[in-house]
Formats: sequence, C-alpha cells, structure tokens
Amino acid sequence: MIIIRLFRVGKKKQPIYKIVVTDKNNPPAAGRFIEQVGFYNPLTKEKAIKGERVKYWLSQGAAASDTVHNLLVKEKIINQKKRPKHSLKSKKEKTNN
Repeated sequence: MIIIRLFRVGKKKQPIYKIVVTDKNNPPAAGRFIEQVGFYNPLTKEKAIKGERVKYWLSQGAAASDTVHNLLVKEKIINQKKRPKHSLKSKKEKTNN
C-alpha cells in the first residue's frame, strides 16, 4: 500500500520534515521513497506542498498519514475533516483496564 507520510531530516532539536510518497511496509530512510511532494518546518511553520502531485497520488489509491492529512486539510488541498491526533481514554476506561 502506498502512503503519504513525513520523513524527518535536520539536526538534533531542529526538525524539518519532507512529505514523501512511499510504500507503507518500507520506511523512507536514506532517500528510498517514490517521490517528494513537499516539506514542513514545524519551528518556523513554513511549508510547501505540491498540491497537484498530492491529488494525483490520492487518486491512485495512496493514503495520507494522520498528520499529513491534517496538513492537507489546513492548506485546503483536500476538503475533508481533520483527523484526531490522539485518542484519549476517559478516566473510567483507565481504571477499568
């Protein structure tokens, strides 16, 4: 399965993420990914996404990770609702487990 996900680059405590298209079973380490479709810098909030290429890969059946999906919604590349980042359990569920 093809997935659009983040690939961390940059120095320690200075992350920059490439947005890449890769196979879900193989990590995108050392540049082994199909295509780079953008980047995201969480420190400066700078981002650049190739919208047409992302739409192409989504039409080919690729899935976006939760974080990438939320970035695409925020940039209005896709018109869907954001996905929750964390699934928090209620206090009752924690004590019952």
